[in-house]
Amino acid sequence: MSKKVKNIPCDLCLSRRKSMFNEIPNDALCALSEHKSTLAHNKGQVLFLEGTQPMGLFCISEGKVKIFKTDDSGREQIVRLAQEGDFLGYRALLSGENYNSSATILENAKVCFIPKSSFTELISKDHNFQNKLMQAVCHDLGVMEQKMADMANKTVRQRLATTLLMLKSSYGVDGDQKTEINIALTREDLAKIVGTATETLIRLLSDFKKDGLIDLNGKKISVLDDRALAKEIDLFA
Repeated sequence: MSKKVKNIPCDLCLSRRKSMFNEIPNDALCALSEHKSTLAHNKGQVLFLEGTQPMGLFCISEGKVKIFKTDDSGREQIVRLAQEGDFLGYRALLSGENYNSSATILENAKVCFIPKSSFTELISKDHNFQNKLMQAVCHDLGVMEQKMADMANKTVRQRLATTLLMLKSSYGVDGDQKTEINIALTREDLAKIVGTATETLIRLLSDFKKDGLIDLNGKKISVLDDRALAKEIDLFA
């Protein structure tokens, strides 16, 4: 069950430095702080569901969230992972449409909710923020187009290598001659990102380990040779 917690003023929030709010004037930040609410969510809880109407903007203060789509047969495809400083739901707010994906908590999180009225008021007054939103929307479209191209043109092995390098870049923690991917993904979740069956994903991870590309320790995955992983993506490199 979600629990309401004390609001941290936006100007004091550490995750703001990683977000599109990082250059907003103090008076606008104060206005947002007055109208937002902050909830603590446990792993597995739902933030919003595909097809429902957006009522505001979600900003992740702590933790991680997975965003996914569900096909007609009920199968999930994870389209994005979000972490501290990321916004969720702004595309639906801007377009006036219902959510085209769902979001659930991947790791225990604190999430701020900003009502639609406060969000639209900020957009109307801050042209710099408008530009950042436009850049974010364009970036998201580019990512989705690339993901669609990967699904159509890359083998499952290539898509897994691509995903592991992406996770290393976003969540990697350097250790002794390896980089551990520090995010609580199950094998099923990883398969939903790659777009394959869990059994196929597990077999390919075992192959990557035998080839010296990664190390497996329980659910944890560490990258040993990112150059070799990159060569898996481009077979002609």
